[in-house]
Amino acid sequence: MDVKVILLSIGASFMLAVLFGPLFIPLLRRLKFGQTIRTDGPQSHLKKTGTPTMGGIIILLAVLLAFLKFSDKTNEFWVLLIACLGFGLVGFLDDYIKIAFKRSLGLTASQKLFGQLLFSVIICVLLHHMHHSTTIGIPGTSTEIDFGWFYYPFIVIMLFATSNAVNFTDGVDGLLGGTGAVAFTAFTILALHASEHESAVFSATMIGALLGFLVFNAHPAKVFMGDSGSLGIGGGMAAVAILTKTELLLIIIGGVFVLEMLSVILQVGSFKLRGKRIFKMSPIHHHFELSGWGEWKVVTVFWCVGIVFAAIGVYLGR
Repeated sequence: MDVKVILLSIGASFMLAVLFGPLFIPLLRRLKFGQTIRTDGPQSHLKKTGTPTMGGIIILLAVLLAFLKFSDKTNEFWVLLIACLGFGLVGFLDDYIKIAFKRSLGLTASQKLFGQLLFSVIICVLLHHMHHSTTIGIPGTSTEIDFGWFYYPFIVIMLFATSNAVNFTDGVDGLLGGTGAVAFTAFTILALHASEHESAVFSATMIGALLGFLVFNAHPAKVFMGDSGSLGIGGGMAAVAILTKTELLLIIIGGVFVLEMLSVILQVGSFKLRGKRIFKMSPIHHHFELSGWGEWKVVTVFWCVGIVFAAIGVYLGR
């Protein structure tokens, strides 16, 4: 595959995100699409109340336009697009309800579950139509296990878990933008190695869009991506792992997201079973904030951890 196309994809989506920022941020502010901050979170976050949210629109639009330009419109194209924009739509509705009703919670759990399940089923149908392999490789080995029909429930769970894990990570200025760009860099390399053109181009456009969004989202953030961005990013990331047959490597490459999700599960489980919390607050990045770390320290440390996980994933996947 021509590496030039990958570089152009990154550059195009980056420039689009940078151009869209000054257009959308004032619009979101005029529409009073401001973030509602949890009162039980770090007190330093309270000053962020009213910061424009739903900035994920910037990311998804930049990805869409760049992907349309550089992709080949194959079946893989539609899987990636539906995973990204479909889950992004669920996040958009969640964000809109939060803003319209001025509350920290948007869609109910069952409504969000239905939306994610709907697009997951559509993706499964497309994959079956494509005769997508139902085998799953064990990272670092040549061993493959054929899941047969159980593969489809597996990828539904995978789409759910990834989108929600990525969503949990979006809680500090620039945290998800940086860790997401790092993870998609790893998937770009793996997709190139596997000659998966659509996945490589999609991952490249995500890198550019996330870096472009960081121009406005790095601390102190001028805009938040909201669930519109985080769920779309997670859905797209899972789809890339599915198409490149790196399903289990996603656990390693997305190690930061896995840790964020596990911290929430452990916190909730511990509180329900023992009445005690393990962390000062979950997801775990808030624990470090409440332990005295500044936002920038949390972000840079998590970025570095993400780079280590991504490097290990690339090493095992090549």
